[in-house]
Amino acid sequence: MSRYRRYDGGDPLAPPVDIAEALDAIGEDVMAGYSPERAMREFLRRGGQDQAGLDDLARRVAERRRELLQRHNLDGTLNEVRELLEKAVLEERKQLARDAMMDDGDRAFRELRLQNLPDSPAAAVTELGDYDWQSREAREAFEQIKDLLGRELLDQRFAGMKQALENATDEDRQAISEMLGDLNDLLEKHARGEDTPEDFADFMAKHGQHFPENPQDVDELLDALAQRSAAAQRMLNSMSPEQRAELMQLSAQAFGSPALMDQLGRLDQNLMALRPGEDWGGSEQFGDGDPSTTGLGLGDGTGVLQDLADLDALADQLAQASNPGGARLGSADLSWVDLDKLARQLGNEAAVDARKLQELEKALRESGAMERGFDGELRLTPKAMRQLGKALLRDVAQRMSGRQGQRDVRQAGAAGDLSGATRAWEFGDTEPWDLPRTILNGVLRRAGEPGGPLLSIDDVEVAETEARTQAAVALCVDTSFSMAMDGRWVPMKQTALALHTLIGSRFRGDSLELIGFGRHAQTMRIEELTALDARWAKGTNLHHALLLANRHFRKHPHAQPVLLVVTDGEPTSHLESSGDVYFAYPPHPMTIALAVRELDNARRLGAQTTFFRLGEDPGLARFIESMARRVDGSVIAPESDDLGAAVVGSYLGSRRGGPGGRGSGPGSYGDWFGSRGFWAG
Repeated sequence: MSRYRRYDGGDPLAPPVDIAEALDAIGEDVMAGYSPERAMREFLRRGGQDQAGLDDLARRVAERRRELLQRHNLDGTLNEVRELLEKAVLEERKQLARDAMMDDGDRAFRELRLQNLPDSPAAAVTELGDYDWQSREAREAFEQIKDLLGRELLDQRFAGMKQALENATDEDRQAISEMLGDLNDLLEKHARGEDTPEDFADFMAKHGQHFPENPQDVDELLDALAQRSAAAQRMLNSMSPEQRAELMQLSAQAFGSPALMDQLGRLDQNLMALRPGEDWGGSEQFGDGDPSTTGLGLGDGTGVLQDLADLDALADQLAQASNPGGARLGSADLSWVDLDKLARQLGNEAAVDARKLQELEKALRESGAMERGFDGELRLTPKAMRQLGKALLRDVAQRMSGRQGQRDVRQAGAAGDLSGATRAWEFGDTEPWDLPRTILNGVLRRAGEPGGPLLSIDDVEVAETEARTQAAVALCVDTSFSMAMDGRWVPMKQTALALHTLIGSRFRGDSLELIGFGRHAQTMRIEELTALDARWAKGTNLHHALLLANRHFRKHPHAQPVLLVVTDGEPTSHLESSGDVYFAYPPHPMTIALAVRELDNARRLGAQTTFFRLGEDPGLARFIESMARRVDGSVIAPESDDLGAAVVGSYLGSRRGGPGGRGSGPGSYGDWFGSRGFWAG
């Protein structure tokens, strides 16, 4: 037998989830000091440009919860009882006035009894329980009160009973009473551990029509019943003492007999004993007293309390997915979010948004962009670092092109030997065309479109070139706390990653050493530098950084040394012969002297030096200018956002010994693009 249900999977023609935006955002957060795990959670929380995040879903859950509480009050059943009672009394008085054959004493006694009814609907219904109604309409209205109470009480425990028992016969009520008896017997037998699967099957075969949840065993039946019964109890807890007392008194009149309440009380006791973990003692604050609110009957109110419980569960699930409380992301992820429950409460669109987040998270895990190290921590893989670096490099290229106010400038003929490879022409390329490949592309294209032009710009391919020389590059980046304090931490990391990507992808013969220097200096892998947290320790040990840079140059005696120094402060610490770090502020003369000595050593090794000065400190500017003049180097003072473009441009210029390397003036970026092909990828 085939079964069908409404499709809720979103747009079936939607493209696969794109993780590029997520990887860019995660990479930026990692550079800002977040762990990859936290960076992933932050992106899932925020969402993307066209993707709702967990925070948005949590906000909608909170708004839905607030709306339910503000829009409803809990006196719906009492109001219905009051209206039916007023109708019964009014119709009875009309009948008494019309009946000319009635004894005057009897009429007076009846009118007096109706006139002196208690203000409480429950007390009035009890008072009229034995009244001999003269009006048929009045009698029917009063019987409707008893029928309404019975249906509402059943609807509290069994969703849909109020509608199912409308205009019910005595046989229908007897069947319900029998179902309640059998249900209590089954639950009590289960509590003693004496029930069997056959007992459950027999019960469902006889009474299954009352359970639309279609439970498959006693435990599922218990879960469904206990959740609704607990919601009913929370509804009573949420009422005022006066409302609660009225309903308790009225309940005895349900179906004209206390037998129903006895059965329901027995059921509640069984459910509380078997499912004590349900919230039986909670309550909510509804919008009572507000004339704009809608009164809820007992059944509808219980449904709303169930909705509120679902919304609370969703809020907890979304909070757990956003911040698993220190647990690793692998053990607390988006699979915890109940999509069916989300669709019921917020609609299919919200469920589709959550499913997309689940798919995005899965794609991030399976894309090879992140992996767990030996310590169990999640980290970006080299593949992810390359993708992030390429994106940063493209941004650098755009900034450099825009800074010059013209398209990319590349001079053909100065790029070195042809590599034998070709690639499609891109805007700004000035490399020589590969004519055979270009003509062949045009011929092949015209075979498919005979009426097309002989040659199109899309047919053009250019020749790639190889480098003529190798370079040993030392990028020394200031990692003192002032870099983070002044908002230069992330641009510094982005600069290092862009340069690392450029050299690793286009200038593979060059050797790059990344050196971070704060209170002391150390060589770092790109993964270490990008994941480096801001350090509170003060100190700028340029002396130690230059020592490491010169060691790198000596390891590559046949390469052109290129020294790039990014800093926002004067040297305030140096490395002593004992290996200890000496710190002093203002800078000690010995600290300056040792830094100058190592800079002179770099010059003797043939290093082309560029300083990138960040900030407007006059003392720093004077110091950097004097250092640059001493080694015939250059100084560039970029804004933080332009740091990557400045460093990459200086490297490309230094590689070919032209402007941007030796002899470029302060603030000049020189020939940023070198002439080595389309380096931005």
